[in-house]
Amino acid sequence: MKKDEIDEAIKILRQEVPKYVTPAVTLVTENTKDPFRILVSCILSLRTQDKTTHEAGERLFAVAPDPERLAALDAEKIEKLIYPVGFYRNKAVTLKTLSRELLDRYDGRVPDTIEGLLEFKGVGRKTANLVVTMGYKLPGICVDIHVHRITNRWGYVKTKTPDQTEAALRKKLPPEYWLEINDLLVTYGQNLCKPVSSYCSKCRLSKYCKRIGVDKSR
Repeated sequence: MKKDEIDEAIKILRQEVPKYVTPAVTLVTENTKDPFRILVSCILSLRTQDKTTHEAGERLFAVAPDPERLAALDAEKIEKLIYPVGFYRNKAVTLKTLSRELLDRYDGRVPDTIEGLLEFKGVGRKTANLVVTMGYKLPGICVDIHVHRITNRWGYVKTKTPDQTEAALRKKLPPEYWLEINDLLVTYGQNLCKPVSSYCSKCRLSKYCKRIGVDKSR
């Protein structure tokens, strides 16, 4: 895509995405700008359906809305609050340890840099970028599997991993789209531009898409 084509693609995505169900982490960022809640929600969402993530987050934040109160809970209590998210036992330990480290090292404040966030166990680049962009409105590009798949499917980038896609997009994607690209493509990828048998016949972006790797579509 050329600059005018990516401009048009983003414009179309902004029109189309509100038609679909909003991902759980996006709902969190719409309801709060608290970096801690965004960070915890991202950890809960890994290998977990959005509905389950949202409900678990609601239960957990009702009891422990900040690092101090979450660190004070025992792991078994956290497990009960977040069940049935994927790997809930491991995540309970991760969240308790993370909260304790936030208190000890940062006075309870979530770091506002990707490098600082990556120091915590269980935090990868996708989560770090999401916290930085959605929690602090600082430059960053959150790349999950949907962003990786769709931008490669378009032919906008040619990469093998989400981390490589992030690096490529930092060089190519206009900065004004960095903060919203993840929200747009996650929703679009979950509902229309699916991994298998995507709805190409319904897609308004088809004229800009090279359909790389698309073997079957509807």
